[in-house]
Amino acid sequence: MTIDFTKLAVKGVQGLRPYQPGKPIDELAREYNLNVKDIVKLASNENPMGPSEKALAAIESELKDLTRYPDGNGFELKKTLSKKLSIQTEQITLGNGSSDILEFIVKCFVNDGDEVIVSQHAFAIYGLVTKMNGGRVIQVPAKNWGHDLPAMAKAVTDKTKIIFVTNPNNPTGTWNTKAQLESFLQAVPDTVLVLLDEAYFEYVDKTDYPSGIDYLKQYENLVVTRTFSKAYGLASLRVGYGISSPQLADVMNRVRPPFNVDSLALAAAKACLKDESYVRQSKALNEQGMRQLQQGFDQLNLSWIPSVGNFICFSVPSKAMNIYQGLLER
Repeated sequence: MTIDFTKLAVKGVQGLRPYQPGKPIDELAREYNLNVKDIVKLASNENPMGPSEKALAAIESELKDLTRYPDGNGFELKKTLSKKLSIQTEQITLGNGSSDILEFIVKCFVNDGDEVIVSQHAFAIYGLVTKMNGGRVIQVPAKNWGHDLPAMAKAVTDKTKIIFVTNPNNPTGTWNTKAQLESFLQAVPDTVLVLLDEAYFEYVDKTDYPSGIDYLKQYENLVVTRTFSKAYGLASLRVGYGISSPQLADVMNRVRPPFNVDSLALAAAKACLKDESYVRQSKALNEQGMRQLQQGFDQLNLSWIPSVGNFICFSVPSKAMNIYQGLLER
């Protein structure tokens, strides 16, 4: 007798499909009989520079203690973040990537039937973790490929628990200004949580771009998430963090698994925060690559969306999957 375990799973999981990450280089090499050295991976918004030398040295210093569990509280990393960002250590929640924090906030506040507001063309994980916990995803149509914040604020009902805002947005590269964010935060009831995802914060160089941390004292319902996976080049180590009021951080830490960030990640992240030269080089290389791609799209008469991240969206004249497959084979 064959058992259908899908039907035995909790309701929120039954209708989900696994998240599809970018294809690993080794898998592609096997599939198409390619040389690994000939492959250029653009699928996951990764940093092409390689890790910081300071991060590598910090990792090496931790190797002798691999038999021991990491610091479950992440004391040293929190202390370094606190000093760099001028926040209290009690405001920080550490995650196995910033996606951990997205899941924590939903686990803590979303029950069956509760609503979570997202923008069209936003990060797919928001909907995934919401449905997993039995919540209902309310998708608000995008405006010029980006978040329509006034419309998202108007979509709030008495069932709304969380609004996800990505700034800059993944995957469109669009961003919301200080004025837009301030008007939005003023319009959202203080009983509705706003999670501001700033995974690509370090790449942005716009005078009207806001830092979510500046609004934490005024809005206790705000949670800001950032990561070491992008500009800091630590995607493989999976380390990110959330910044909020101490009370919200306390609630999220109640569902955070013990030792969710390993000792190598903690040490490397702390070292990266002190390697400002590496981040400057990452940003400069990204800006150079962005100009190269934009010029290439213009030469090919392909329209593109202005981006402040380390990725860019462009329009193709045929089916995108055909272009995708052709690039894989080449």
